[in-house]
Amino acid sequence: MGAGLLLLAGCDGAKPLLKQQAKPPGPFPAADRPVAGIVSSRWSTEEARDRVNEAAAVMDRAGIAKGMTVADIGAGEGYYTIRLSDRVGREGRVLAQDIISTTRDALAQRVARERLANVSVRLGSPADPRLPAASFDRVLMVHMYHEIEQPYEFLWRLRPSLKPDGLVVVVDADRPTQNHGTPPALLACEFAAVGYQQASRQEMTSAGGYMATFRVAGPQPEPRAVKGCKV
Repeated sequence: MGAGLLLLAGCDGAKPLLKQQAKPPGPFPAADRPVAGIVSSRWSTEEARDRVNEAAAVMDRAGIAKGMTVADIGAGEGYYTIRLSDRVGREGRVLAQDIISTTRDALAQRVARERLANVSVRLGSPADPRLPAASFDRVLMVHMYHEIEQPYEFLWRLRPSLKPDGLVVVVDADRPTQNHGTPPALLACEFAAVGYQQASRQEMTSAGGYMATFRVAGPQPEPRAVKGCKV
């Protein structure tokens, strides 16, 4: 995933790898925690993940249904993208996003090869997912949150993309960020700092950790009013 880093999975926690902030976060506070680098674009084989019913369990608990519009952030090789396409059906839409152009291109080729007419693929940036406003019922981030270098700016720019009843769905491991996970309390704090409220959290052993969901709460704060969380 390269220089800015935000991609699906590849996070078994065995090889801590840290990145320095690529640039100052501007008016937003810097993250007071290590930022994990990308080890691999693949967490496990798709067959192994399906054997433990990973994607289906996450989609079930996230309430992803036919006709929804869903963003798959850090889509990588498309494990969730492909399964989201089937889940939302012909009336739904999936936007798969990654920040590495070669990864995005490879996924676009897979989407074309499998003729997934309800999927589009987009290039994002490390601090901005570049999603259209008021568009998504669910925004999915699986095993990549700890790789976001500027979480406050990223979440702030993500927030307008949600529909009024939309949810951000985060799947991660309960361990320090340098070990490719995010402690749940830290996750909740960083989301709250930019105007989200945690809606749920539950263990997700099949997905390698836990799942937490967040909704928009109250007005969006001004960037300079955002207060960073202390680890």
